[in-house]
Amino acid sequence: MPYPKFTELQMEFLGETRTVFKAGSGPAVVVMHEIPGLYPAVADFGRKVVEQGFTVYMPSLLGTPGKEMSFPYVLGSLTRACIMREFTVWARGKNSPITDWLKALARHAHEECGGPGVGAVGMCLTGGFALAMAVDPCIMAPVLSQPSLPFGVLASQKRDLGIDEETLDTVKARAENEDLCVMGLRFSGDRMVPAERFGSLRRELGDNFIGIEIDSSRGNPHGIPSAAHSVLTKDLVAEESHPTQQAFDAVMSFFHKRLDA
Repeated sequence: MPYPKFTELQMEFLGETRTVFKAGSGPAVVVMHEIPGLYPAVADFGRKVVEQGFTVYMPSLLGTPGKEMSFPYVLGSLTRACIMREFTVWARGKNSPITDWLKALARHAHEECGGPGVGAVGMCLTGGFALAMAVDPCIMAPVLSQPSLPFGVLASQKRDLGIDEETLDTVKARAENEDLCVMGLRFSGDRMVPAERFGSLRRELGDNFIGIEIDSSRGNPHGIPSAAHSVLTKDLVAEESHPTQQAFDAVMSFFHKRLDA
């Protein structure tokens, strides 16, 4: 078993069975891994969320749980994601079908853990999934960490949020009527997460979007490389004054504010 501090479960929803790693107690948080899969740095983030007093559910959506990140592994997982029907990587205005399964997991987690609702963190390929999941009333704290879909080649793709109009309308209605807030994280120089995408979130959600953009420009005061991408995992620097640690702390505060009974 790759993560002995977690219970490895086989969970079936909507006719699909996937491996889910679960640990902790308290309100539920669904942690969705980035490319290439559920590698150790994502599990480390999950453990930190557990230490904050939450129950973490980490589904394996792609790749091999526990396998270390490498360039061939990243390339292979990315290639596979591009051809899997569960992921919508290029098309504008469409939900990735796998988000239906993730919403079912979140509802199950809420039933098990109780509390006001469920948190959801997506990263990179899954970054926008937390937004798509927010149509479900149980999702109370969606976090979009470096949301990279659809891949931004055209200007319209850079602006796109990776969800369809009906989903967006529902999220906006929840923001207006239920004070749903959405948090987003990105490095300023990250070309995989265009600034235009955060601009769309601000335009559509107004003050209900909490955008955290970390300076990764050349010569930035913290020496963050221009290629930095993974805010909460491999590019996180665990120093109190570092902006990535401050971003992590902001996510935890968001969860406590929205999920603690």
